[in-house]
Amino acid sequence: MDWLFFCLMNDNRPIGIFDSGVGGLTVANAIRQMMPNENMVYFGDTAHLPYGDKSPETIRYYAAGITKFLLSLECKVIVIACNTASANAFQTVVELAGGKVPVLNVVDPVVDFVIHSGNYKHIGVIGTKSTINSDTYALKIHREKPGIMVSSLATPLFVPMIEEGFIFDDISNAIIRTYLSRHELSDIDGLILGCTHYPIIKNQINKFFNFNVDIIDSAKVVAMALQKMLIQENLLNRAGVPGHKFFVSDITPSFRVISKMFFEQDVCLELKNIWEQNG
Repeated sequence: MDWLFFCLMNDNRPIGIFDSGVGGLTVANAIRQMMPNENMVYFGDTAHLPYGDKSPETIRYYAAGITKFLLSLECKVIVIACNTASANAFQTVVELAGGKVPVLNVVDPVVDFVIHSGNYKHIGVIGTKSTINSDTYALKIHREKPGIMVSSLATPLFVPMIEEGFIFDDISNAIIRTYLSRHELSDIDGLILGCTHYPIIKNQINKFFNFNVDIIDSAKVVAMALQKMLIQENLLNRAGVPGHKFFVSDITPSFRVISKMFFEQDVCLELKNIWEQNG
């Protein structure tokens, strides 16, 4: 009976994860470390990045196509590993999932963390233009804790900088310094990395603030929220050797380099034009 119960509780269907490019790999890596038995299907929409300068309607269109593709692969949960898509297309993805598959975005777990896990007085938020213009972090934080001051700053060059492989060098340090020196981020005690690309440059950001500001890494927070969701929904994969699949809408050199940095080996990328096949 115990063996039968174990089998019933074991769900080896993959976790579906998507982002505009390599940024969501920070989330995938955190999931891999926290839940090593899980299978993952990752879709990086490298043909359309960055999402941050796209209209909400366009972002919803891209997110809908990716969601249909992940559902066709029988993913047991969908993780929107992109702040811009989370802020603009979460409801679209939920509606397409139709209540059959749970959906997790990267904004709500971070907001919950800020509200319940610290005594922050002044939170900074950096992200793409679309994420910052949506004001989603400030609105959600103020809804629960109006006393927290939230200062938001768009940092649109970070994503293309990272996607082009400019990290840990003079160019990236200059861009980081230029943005983070802005008055909006003066006197903050916590900084939300409001884009899943940004944990890749977390050490550089930390160094700029002389390690005196709490840098809130959405990847780890989201992985913890996902684990809690999978336990509650009885969806954990408790056994077996994991296998991961990586799909991209365009092959880019930086994706290979950064994916190897996280997964410590070359990953096999499959090029997929899902919009053409979805009509």
